Amino acid sequence: MSKYKEVRSFVFGRIKNISESLSLGSTKALLAQLRRGIGKRPGELPELWGMFLKELPEEHMNRSGEPSREEWAIYTALTLFALHQQGHDSLMHIDGNENHLGCAAGMLSRYSDDENGRILFKLSLAAQSDDMEELSYRLRTLVKILSDNDIKVDYVDLAGDLYNFQFEDSADKVRLKWGQDFYRDFKLDDNRKDDNNE
Repeated sequence: MSKYKEVRSFVFGRIKNISESLSLGSTKALLAQLRRGIGKRPGELPELWGMFLKELPEEHMNRSGEPSREEWAIYTALTLFALHQQGHDSLMHIDGNENHLGCAAGMLSRYSDDENGRILFKLSLAAQSDDMEELSYRLRTLVKILSDNDIKVDYVDLAGDLYNFQFEDSADKVRLKWGQDFYRDFKLDDNRKDDNNE
């Protein structure tokens, strides 16, 4: 299995575990801890080590003391998911092409009062990021807007995008994917808000 697929699989497993105990106080505490990790480098907060390092295959860990691409992708996807989940009883992760980050932003832009293209501007800013710290910082603003409007995102797909974004030869492909998805004509389905991915 490729590292890209392994990153996606790892994030899927973590979110699946969270979804099975979403109403428990311990899960809410874990999500609160993850939210504190937004904008920080993987490893900076020891209380989060287990969430993204436990059961992570050895080949995905960097031995230099710097986070690996896999660690960055997993950590960023999970911290953004925790932000998105805040204040919601239903799971804010949902599988499907129409739930990719760009699609979710595009649907919100088309079906809300999006003054002056604010959502496209936030997505564009994120796409222009030079590194993972900047990308994480810029994505959290967009995720907060999606959360405030009850729009779910496919965080497994986003984890794959975050992994690919770190390679010079694939970062532009991720940017183009987000733009293409933003302009795809998926219809906002009110049932999306009620479907849990389990």
